[in-house]
Amino acid sequence: GGFQVFKAESPGPVPDKIAPRIRDTAKILYKIYIVITIVEIVLLMLGGMPLFDAAVHALGTVGTGGFSVKNASIGAYDSVYIDMIISIFMTLSGVNFSLYYILLKGRWREVFRDQELRFYLGVIVVSFLLITADLSLNYYHNILKSARYSIFQVSSIITTTGYATADFDLWPTFSKCILFMLMFVGGCAGSTGGSIKIIRILVLFKMVKREILKIFHPRAVIPIKIGDKPLSQEVLSGISSFFFIYIVIFIVGTLLVSLEKVSLVTASSAVAATLGNIGPGFEAIGPVHTFSSFSPLTKLLFSGLMLMGRLELFTFLALFTRNFWKSEI
Repeated sequence: GGFQVFKAESPGPVPDKIAPRIRDTAKILYKIYIVITIVEIVLLMLGGMPLFDAAVHALGTVGTGGFSVKNASIGAYDSVYIDMIISIFMTLSGVNFSLYYILLKGRWREVFRDQELRFYLGVIVVSFLLITADLSLNYYHNILKSARYSIFQVSSIITTTGYATADFDLWPTFSKCILFMLMFVGGCAGSTGGSIKIIRILVLFKMVKREILKIFHPRAVIPIKIGDKPLSQEVLSGISSFFFIYIVIFIVGTLLVSLEKVSLVTASSAVAATLGNIGPGFEAIGPVHTFSSFSPLTKLLFSGLMLMGRLELFTFLALFTRNFWKSEI
């Protein structure tokens, strides 16, 4: 029973049980979470951040919540050191926490061979390089400054943390397009991040690759593997269904928000930001703006989208099925 609850709430398609008992798994993950949080608090204080501020921002980073005690978010401190520390810990918080346990056990090669981790880091590196080049050529005209703001914003958006050090709504369209796409990616399964999750994106790419190969080899049996483990048809259909439902909710949500007579960019980014639990979007809900201008009904819609994104879609949608409300007692 405990595993079924764990499976339903696990942020990804396949739950990671790193100990035989769910209770022991929870204890291990809690310890890892607490240690990472404390280390970040200490490092932020070494950068001159007060203890209270450091605690709030560490909790907001490791939990990928993104709340700040400053209106200007992390940009209020105007510190390269603080920017880099939070960038690193946002990236670390987007990693599957089970990998840290494997790392502590000394199984380094197993961690570095993890396909999801490599894909996650690859997306970050490519996005960082592209945005840095765009900002250096078309906005800041300074490669170091461009790199500083690029890595922070890429880490913030892909992990769905939502911190900001600059008004990225003023950036060139190319950079904003990359950030918008990252809103749909999210962190790894088993991390604190929201959105679709890297593992699902990776599996979808593998499914597309398999369909292309089947054109040339129609009778071939091509299993889809993550590492050395083939994924069952149940998992594959679950990922396909999740992606389809996510996009449908995004489209319907965008249509409903557009009734507020806002631009398409505002409506779509608002839905992507709330459904993915990111926070800031573009234009009217950019990093220097808030959601306060929307009507109460639209705010209720955003609240529902945030709950959906945090609880995993199937878990949330199950609340509205007849079977859920049938009592067997």
